Amino acid sequence: MPVQSRKQETAEERVTPLELFFDLIFVFAITQVTALIVADPTWAGLARGLVVLGVLWWAWTAYAWLTNTINPEEGEVRLVMFAAMGAMLIASLAVPDVFGDDSLLFACAYAFVRIAHLVLYTVAGWGDRDLLGAVARLGVGTAIGVGLLFVAATLDGPAQLIVWVAALVIDLLGAYIGGGKGWRLAPGHFAERHALIVIIALGESIVALGLGASRDLDAGVIAAALLGLAIAGALWWLYFDVVAIVAERKLREATGSAQLTMARDSYSYLHLPMVAGIILFAVGAKKTLGDVGEPLKPVPAVALCGGVALYLVAHILFRLRNVRSLNRHRLVVAALLLALVPLAVELPALATLGLVAALCVALIAYEAIRFAEARDRVRHATEPAARAG
Repeated sequence: MPVQSRKQETAEERVTPLELFFDLIFVFAITQVTALIVADPTWAGLARGLVVLGVLWWAWTAYAWLTNTINPEEGEVRLVMFAAMGAMLIASLAVPDVFGDDSLLFACAYAFVRIAHLVLYTVAGWGDRDLLGAVARLGVGTAIGVGLLFVAATLDGPAQLIVWVAALVIDLLGAYIGGGKGWRLAPGHFAERHALIVIIALGESIVALGLGASRDLDAGVIAAALLGLAIAGALWWLYFDVVAIVAERKLREATGSAQLTMARDSYSYLHLPMVAGIILFAVGAKKTLGDVGEPLKPVPAVALCGGVALYLVAHILFRLRNVRSLNRHRLVVAALLLALVPLAVELPALATLGLVAALCVALIAYEAIRFAEARDRVRHATEPAARAG
């Protein structure tokens, strides 16, 4: 099977149309996870939704690394990508009953997705001893993680969830072994791919707002929809205004194993809690629009306030990993959001949504004013500086 490396491309850092098409399946998967949590707004339901998200995320990020190394639109690779998309679609369709009758179906479809990834990576790395070694190390965690999903399909109740958690943790650790040695990276493409997945997650939050408002539109519902949009816009701003730009430049400037471990930690690992935070916000917003005048139940309240807080904490860790400094103002707002949870179960849901929106907007206003000069330098750097490294 001929495989064309991105290093052979003149535009090696361009996200291809097939990658974007592949990501549409992940859009559906995210929608299914949101629906799974909304359908069972309990602590157990919340835990199940998050662990399913983690498993699906790790499949997506595996392909993000793969298509960062090879051109997915050439030769038989394109056909394998379509086959993997089909399997991912089946896995996503199984999500609503993934802890019930469709657990085995999910495991089979997911196994195909991960095996296809390893096969393509092996072909791509043929003759490259370091890359093959990295694929082999990843394959160990993949094999154990996927195998445990088949074990989980034979169980039910808490034991099933525990095995799912074990499968996810072991799979995540598979990429940590070896410290990034052997992998190949096109930094601009990799950063762009993850920025687009943040957009996809934010798009799911907009979809959740629309679905939550699908009833008689009164002033309260309209106000809640606009407040939800304001929060989604704030989450976009907090990532794309400066953070994404600085992170990409840091990734470009790094070299060797330092660049590879930065990509793994900052993007493969730390973007998971970012996406999880957005999805939890979507769950809380959807529940808010369901009845704006009533207080939220404990789990939706945690999802709404805690989801945005989790998103901010991921940003804090993202910055700590990339520039070795602590973003204290985002930490303060995250703490305030968590402190809002006890009020959220007492106040009307619309009021809670308004307070979350106010905190997000206040944070953006503070950063824009307090760091205006630094922000201007980052956003309007000349192209050579932006592409340094």
